[in-house]
Amino acid sequence: MTDGNDRPFRIPESTLYPSEDAEFDEYGTNDLPQYSDFRGSFYKVPWALDEGAIRDAGADIAIVGAPYDEGTSARPGARFGPMAIRTAHVTTGSPWAWSLQTEAYPFDVLTVVDAGDAPVVPGRPERSLRVIHEKVRRVASAGALPIVLGGDHSITYPSAAAVARVHDPARVGIVHFDAHADTATDQWGSLIGHGQPMRRLIDEGWIAGPNFVQVGLRGYWPDRETFEWMRGQGLRWHSQVEMEERGVEAVIDEAIAQALDGPDRIYLSVDIDVVDPGMAPGTGTPESGGMLGRELLRAVRRIAGAVDLAGMDVVEVSPPYDHAEITAMLAGNVVMEALSALAARG
Repeated sequence: MTDGNDRPFRIPESTLYPSEDAEFDEYGTNDLPQYSDFRGSFYKVPWALDEGAIRDAGADIAIVGAPYDEGTSARPGARFGPMAIRTAHVTTGSPWAWSLQTEAYPFDVLTVVDAGDAPVVPGRPERSLRVIHEKVRRVASAGALPIVLGGDHSITYPSAAAVARVHDPARVGIVHFDAHADTATDQWGSLIGHGQPMRRLIDEGWIAGPNFVQVGLRGYWPDRETFEWMRGQGLRWHSQVEMEERGVEAVIDEAIAQALDGPDRIYLSVDIDVVDPGMAPGTGTPESGGMLGRELLRAVRRIAGAVDLAGMDVVEVSPPYDHAEITAMLAGNVVMEALSALAARG
């Protein structure tokens, strides 16, 4: 009997592949971890960069990047958000994704493509918002539900307007997760900062005030006068304190009922700063005391499973302030929870 200390260590040879070529081709793109064969798209879904490709694919969902942060009032960097959200995923490709939460294979049920980014350039904020609007409009017109990766929250103004434009005369409402109401009049004289998108949508008639439901508000902005304006417009909102006192489930139940009261379809906007910065540090305007990551994921799953979703965005991921990609991963999971809920509905 051989002493274990003298036993040589040998890596066993595979008997499955008789040649080096067969072993080289053992795994395809979707089998490999994201870092090993990274193709750039969300969950390695196919690219479909224009309306023709989206229609040819028969896409149900199209991922859109909006790499824009010139509406930021404090910490910049959200222009890198779309890239970070796409690359934060590190496991295998889309065919193998199975949701433990919904017991659905989202990419088996839904045809999902990545439509790439809007052609944003720095230094031209008005043009950037116009091309984001046009990109989202083209995606929605091609028959796909757009899921937009921001970018600061300014991008909800052109994105939700594009969805409302395509679905007109159907009424589109918004469920908005955020620490901040984003209904200010202006931002140092600018009407298109990330603190104004919801007011722009209401003032321009894209979304009616009573068709807004906001969840997670907290902190020290905006002021009392802004909330009085919101009340006069018929907006409904739920603060973080309310969720603490009543419970998250009760508040989300009411938010869903309110979302279904009037609108024909819903646009879901998720500012990642609705989550406590301990779980989502990579954002431009963090506010302590927010939702847990798992609470947000459950809320998104429930809303996407209950309403007729017309579009969605996830915004304010700022990679320069992130740690270990935890904010970008959470944002990616927000998208995956929505996809899984939609798939579970069939």
